[in-house]
Parts: sequence; structure tokens; C-alpha cells
Amino acid sequence: MKKILTWIIVIAVLAGGVYAYRQYKLKNAQDVVASYQTEPAKRGALTATIGATGSVRANQTATLNWQTTGTVAQVLADVGDVVPKGQELATLEQTSLPQNIILAQADLVNAQKALDDLYKPPSELAIAQAQQAIADAQKAVDQAQKRLNSLTSNARQVDIDDAKATVVMAQDKLKKAQDRFEPYANKPEDNLQRAYFQSLLAQAQREYENAVARLNNLLGSANEIDLSVAQANLETAKAQLADAQQAYEDLLAGPSEDDIAVAEARIAAAQATLNMAHVTAPFDATVTEVHIKPGDQVSPGAPAFRLDDLSHLLVDVQISEVDINRVKVGQKVIISFDAILGKEYQGEVVSVPPVGQIVQGVVNFDVTVELLDADEDVLPGMTSAVNIVVSELQDALLVPNRAVRFYEGKRVVYVLKNGQIEPVAITLGASSETYSEVLEGDLQVGDAIVLNPPVQFNQQGGPPFGR
Repeated sequence: MKKILTWIIVIAVLAGGVYAYRQYKLKNAQDVVASYQTEPAKRGALTATIGATGSVRANQTATLNWQTTGTVAQVLADVGDVVPKGQELATLEQTSLPQNIILAQADLVNAQKALDDLYKPPSELAIAQAQQAIADAQKAVDQAQKRLNSLTSNARQVDIDDAKATVVMAQDKLKKAQDRFEPYANKPEDNLQRAYFQSLLAQAQREYENAVARLNNLLGSANEIDLSVAQANLETAKAQLADAQQAYEDLLAGPSEDDIAVAEARIAAAQATLNMAHVTAPFDATVTEVHIKPGDQVSPGAPAFRLDDLSHLLVDVQISEVDINRVKVGQKVIISFDAILGKEYQGEVVSVPPVGQIVQGVVNFDVTVELLDADEDVLPGMTSAVNIVVSELQDALLVPNRAVRFYEGKRVVYVLKNGQIEPVAITLGASSETYSEVLEGDLQVGDAIVLNPPVQFNQQGGPPFGR
């Protein structure tokens, strides 16, 4: 009896131990389940973004330097001033300028006058002079043609007889003049009678030579030299006539494009030289730096001002080659700053380069974003966090990024069902910083997705998706 009682006690103790162990296991399992953080799968809107960081810069920046030597006379702008394009910012004293800049003022006046004269209609006097030049040139052509004709055309017999008679008389006159001069040939050159008879002899010689030439012309015996000279004279006269006619037509037509271009170039050159004595704003901007004061001595290359166009603020960010094909001009951008807490700004992609930059084997693309609602808190140089919106989805099945793991080479999420967690393979689409779209997988709305599954469920031991 005592032995049976012992067995009953042993069996009771074992049964109690098994019960206690089962209760412990159940409680432990309940504690484990209770330790899981879960979030139900849901449908909703998803804004897929690509994140990057960059620094704010002005739309346009310029450092203005002096181009000549001199003494600063006036500084007409201070830091913070908003200046329009072309506004004068500083000047040099005229007496301190190099001579070529001082004289450029007179060059500019003369060049402007020359251009104004080109645009004036021709005066009646100028037209009359041009017409007279044509008439004179035509007369010269006629005379040259007549001379050439006389050397090449057949003469009438009566003209030939008259020319022969003229030669005979000229020859007789020459003989008499020689006889009269002969007694005085050895007299001093300042002898009046010698000079008188020598003059008569020279005149008789010219008349004889002219008579012989006229007779030769009529007889058709003009030499080649005379013909060549006559032909050349005719061509020259015709060319002068053409020039006179062209000058008249140009006068009536007004200045040519080339004439105007030359005159305008002279004005531009003179103005450019004068501008060296001033510093002007090349575009609408804000003065951000001033490096000069009145009385400063400056030289070529010395800095004067820095200007920044703050009307448009830009952020340059680097996007990896993996993501660049999803970035397009015109996409919305969400921008935040460490220096501006609790505030987001809107932006837009304005430039996507066609070529990437390779740095240490990594390919990135410099994308430019413009801030659309920048205020006085946003300053050039600030570091910004940029999220480019590449897609916006509605009613998409969403899972938290922190719940996604890799299991047997696949992306999975762990779902808690009946106190047990099970891996569910999924295919992801677009992603934001916190959620991803589920394209494929046996996942239903409301399924409890485990956000912190035990490490042993991640067979590959990799980091959580998205980290």
C-alpha cells in the first residue's frame, strides 16, 4: 500500500511539473508575441521620393573687378542693396585715369557724329557734286575715245593734204627759227636775245612735231606705244566714270550695312574704354560684398563688388546612376533645412545633365533644383535635404520599410497569424522614406506585419530593408 502511494505521489509531481512547464512555455510564447511590434498592412497614398543633400546657391553670381588704375571717387552701393542691370556702382576720379580713357570721350563724340551723319539724307550740294563728277568723267571718256579713234580710223584725203601742208609750213618755220638762234647759241644763258630766240625755236619745234604726229595719225602710221597709251587712257576714264556713277547711287541709297557696322564699332570701342572708369551691375542682383571705399587706389583685377541674383535660389544635388533615370525636369521637390526647423519648402527639378561625373569609380549626376517658395530664412550656402518626388500613388498596398527583410534571397515581411509569425514573399514597387508599394505577394489588408522579427528569422542576417 505504501509503495502504491509513493507511485501516486511521483506521478502527481510529474504531472504538476509537465503542467507547470507547459504554462511556462505558453506564458513565454505569449510574452514573445507581446514583444512583437506590428502594423497592419493598409492601402493609401504613397509619395515616392529620391533623397539627396546639397547647398543653396544663387541663380547667378558675379565678382566685379576693376579694369584700369585710378582712385575711387564714389561708392554708390552697399551690401544688401538690390540693383538693376546697368546701374553704376562705383566710379574713379577722372584726373587719376590713364590718358587713353580720358581721350575716349572725344573719340565717342566723333564716332557718334559720324554715325549720325550716315543717317542724314544727302544735301543738294553733295548730289550736285556727284552729278558733276559723272559729267566730268563722261567727258574724259569721250575725249579718250576720240583720241583712240583718231589713231585707228582712216582719214579723208583733204585732211591728209592739209596735214602735209601744215608739216611743210612748220618745217619752214622751224628752219627759220634755227637760223635766227644760231648766232646766239654760244651766248650766255642769261642773255635776253638768246633766250628770246631759243623760246621761238622751242615753239617751232613743238608745232613741227605736232604737225608730223597729226599727219602720221591720218596716214595710219601711229606706233604701238601711242595706241597702247590711248587704249589705257580710255579704260582709265571708263573706270573713273563707273566709280563716279557708283558714288552717286550710294549717295542716294544711303549708308550701307558695312558703313553702319564700322561706325557702331567705333562707338562701342570708345564706350568700352570709357566704361573702364566705372563698375556697373551686369544683371539684376543683390550686392553681397563691397571691397572698396572712396580714396582707394585700385589696379586692373582688383575686386570691387560681389553680386548675387537672389530672386531664384537653386540647390545642386548628386543623384546616383541607379536613380537618375527616374528623375525628370519638372518633378516636384520637398526641401528642408537643418537651420530652419519644422518647415518644408517646395521646389522643382530644373536641370538633369545627360552625362554623369565619375569620382573614385562612383558615377553621380549633378541635378539642379529650384526653390519655388523661398523666404528670407533661406540663405545661399545653407545645407538642405532634398527629396525629389518621382511618383505619387493612390490606393496602393503599403508596408513599412523597416519590416522588410531578405529571406532565402527574396524580400519578405513577417506576418503574425494565430500567435505564429510566417514569412510572406513580396515584390516591391515605388518607395518613400517610410513605406513601399507591394506589387505582388500573398499579403492582405489588415495582416499584422511584424516590425521587429527575431534575428533567427532573418537567415541571411542582413540589415533591415531600407537601412
